[in-house]
This record gives sequence, structure tokens and C-alpha cells, in this order.
Amino acid sequence: MRFHNGLLSLVLAAGLPLTSVTGMPVRAEQLADFQGDASRGRLVFAPCRTCHYPEKTVGHHNGPSLHAIFGQTAGKQLGFDEYSQVFKNAQFVWTPELLFAWLADVDAMFPETTMMSRDVPDAQDRADLIAYLMRFQNDG
Repeated sequence: MRFHNGLLSLVLAAGLPLTSVTGMPVRAEQLADFQGDASRGRLVFAPCRTCHYPEKTVGHHNGPSLHAIFGQTAGKQLGFDEYSQVFKNAQFVWTPELLFAWLADVDAMFPETTMMSRDVPDAQDRADLIAYLMRFQNDG
């Protein structure tokens, strides 16, 4: 089942409880459940470099720069004009937890995105990738 407008993913990213069809609580994987390894995350991030770079000096490419992405409002980076309409209209701020939820199934959260989806289905890989991006959060 797909949930448009990212509702399910936002609920999961916020850590809100869900219930299964049996009425029992379901707990989705959360970033806090994993210890990210930035060295491994660099390797997980490698396919993302087709479009994105986290280094401050590189800037935008086919996709927006991911330098200091956490704390930024989605779809609003100056100098990148190729956002899909869903991101141009976005009103949310990127957090490590939200990115963790989104990368599990990119198309489920924002099916209208023009991003060439590269899901990261393995939760540990997502935690590692986020640890890698955190290296570029405060480097100037």
C-alpha cells in the first residue's frame, strides 16, 4: 500500500505508534536504533554521487548539494532550480530521522519527485549514510 504526500513516512519519522491489522502496536525502524559508521556510509553514498555531493566546495550537480542538509527546508536551496514541484512546494525541514525514513522507499514518500530513486532498503546502510552526511554538517 502506498501513502501519498508522505504521510506514512512522516508518521514513521516522528516515531509515532502504528497498529497492525491485529490491533497490536507496530514499531518501525528508527535511526536511533542504529549506530552509524561514516566510513561505511561513504561507500553507501557512492551511487548518490551521480547527482549529489556533500562537500561544501562542490555545490550543486544534477541534484542539489547535500552540504549541511540537516536543518534546511526541502526544495529551497539557492542556486538549484531543478526541483520537482513536490519539493518546490515543500514546507518541511530535513532531519536525519526524516532522511532515514525517506531513503527506505523514496517513491512511497514523494511519488511525484523527479529524483532518480536509489532506495537504501537496509536500515544499517541508511544509518551509515546519514553518519557520513553528518561529517559535512558543520564544516563551514
